[in-house]
Amino acid sequence: MQLDPAVKEAFDVAYNNIYAFHVAQKAAEVKVENMKGVRCKRVARCIASVGLYVPGGTAVLPSTALMLAVPAQIAGCKTVVLATPPGRDGSICKEVLYCAKKAGVTHILKAGGAQAISAMAWGTASCPKVEKIFGPGNQYVTAAKMILQNSEAMVSIDMPAGPSEVLVIADKHASPVHIAADLLSQAEHGPDSQVVLVIAGDGVDVDAIEKEISKQCQSLPRGEFASKALTHSFTVFARDMIEAVSFSNLYAPEHLILNVEDAENWEEFIENAVPLSVPSSPPYLGLAFF
Repeated sequence: MQLDPAVKEAFDVAYNNIYAFHVAQKAAEVKVENMKGVRCKRVARCIASVGLYVPGGTAVLPSTALMLAVPAQIAGCKTVVLATPPGRDGSICKEVLYCAKKAGVTHILKAGGAQAISAMAWGTASCPKVEKIFGPGNQYVTAAKMILQNSEAMVSIDMPAGPSEVLVIADKHASPVHIAADLLSQAEHGPDSQVVLVIAGDGVDVDAIEKEISKQCQSLPRGEFASKALTHSFTVFARDMIEAVSFSNLYAPEHLILNVEDAENWEEFIENAVPLSVPSSPPYLGLAFF
């Protein structure tokens, strides 16, 4: 398949970054002699067959293909089925196919929605039955996963994923351009997304942030989705970082970004967000579920 060289390079870089992060998590064999003559051993084994759902109804998501398939490749899963909705002509987006091939996907299922989840859970003449299904989707995909995990299909799921969301904590040192970009990065996922801005302390130019959000939203290809999401999003004004972090811990966002001075100093106070990424340009610190 032919990809623009710059696009191909971007996917290759993303693949290498994701691979490096996940291969470091691979569990080593543990041997323990907990009393004389009694030896215990813990060994990790991969799931033999997994299904990966990559949404494609309103946007192409090759990044999701990489984030789901690379861990399966590292684990050594023998059967990896990737399901994604085809276009009107029956074809699959070439970017998704490139990422799938690079990450070792063994089967492509050209189907989306609840029917794709059902096909992977039960198996069909052309789609192998899988033991666990991973990946995000709309409310129908989520409902299908939840129903099938409690059915005779005998299939496990990762989790019931909800609408995308992000919470950004910003102080007076944060750039309105960066704040707006971070909020819109999740708002554009769909009209049911929710983005939350928490202002920590005084001196933050809220008007500048609102103007930047409006400016960037108008230039987005998916600006219509982002605009709808912004109608039910909100801003919280906290007296200081302690109050801002306390609110974040209660809200427990899917993605958390600390755009504040000395962001790393607040990492230990974050309770309800997992894996950590720290960009090289301070004062950024991001926490997400990936």
